[in-house]
Amino acid sequence: MFARNAALALAIATLAACNVAAAQTANQPPDTMAARVEACTPCHGNKGEGTSDVYFPRLAGKPAGYLYNQLLAFKNGRRKYPPMNYLLEFLTDPYLQQMADYFADQHPALPPLVASDASQEVLQRGQSLVTRGDPQRQIPACGSCHGPALTGMEPGIPGLLGLRPNYISAQLGAWRYGTRTAKAPDCMQQVAARLTEEDVTAVAAWLANHPAPVMNAPAPKGTYVLPFACGSEPE
Repeated sequence: MFARNAALALAIATLAACNVAAAQTANQPPDTMAARVEACTPCHGNKGEGTSDVYFPRLAGKPAGYLYNQLLAFKNGRRKYPPMNYLLEFLTDPYLQQMADYFADQHPALPPLVASDASQEVLQRGQSLVTRGDPQRQIPACGSCHGPALTGMEPGIPGLLGLRPNYISAQLGAWRYGTRTAKAPDCMQQVAARLTEEDVTAVAAWLANHPAPVMNAPAPKGTYVLPFACGSEPE
C-alpha cells in the first residue's frame, strides 16, 4: 500500500508538471504526449497496457470518447477515487482529450489469459449473460452494447477484454451501488442493478477468461444499434 501511494504521489507531481508546455531544448526531455503521460505508467503500464495490480485497468486501445468521458468523470467527481480526482482536478479539458487520444492510439498486445479457478457452471452462467442476457430479468446481453466481439464501439463504448476479474467485479459493483455513475440515462447502472452477486462473479470470470479476436479494435461508430439510450455514449 505504501508503494502504491508513493507511485501515485509521484504520478500527481509529474503529470502536473508536464501540463505546462515548454520549448524543447538540448537540456530538456522531448515535450511529447508520451513523455507527459509517463505519470500514468506506474498504475496503467508504459503504453496503457495495464500492470500487475488487478484494480488498475488497461487503457490502451479503448475509444478516445470513452477515455475522455472517464477522465472528465474523475475530474468532476462523478467517479470517486481520491488519487485520480486530485491528479486531474487542475488539468484542462482539451489536455484531457489529448491524453485520451494518446492512449486510444496505443495497441500493445492483450495480456495472456490466466487459467480461471471458477467452476464450469459459473463460467457457463457468465457466458450466457454476456452473450444472451436474461430477458426475463430485463438484462441485455453485454455483447448487445459492447459488440459481438466485445471490443466496444467508437466513440464511447469500451471493450471488455484484457481486464482482470477483480476489476470487472469492482466496476459492476460500483454501478450496482451507485458509486460509479454516468450521464442520464445511466444505462450501466440500470443493467447492473438487476445483477446478483453471483451474476457479477460469473460475468467477470467468463470475460477475463475469454480470448481476444485477432482484430480487437473498437468497431466503427454506427456498426450496430444499442438496445436502449445511453447517456455516456457521445453524440
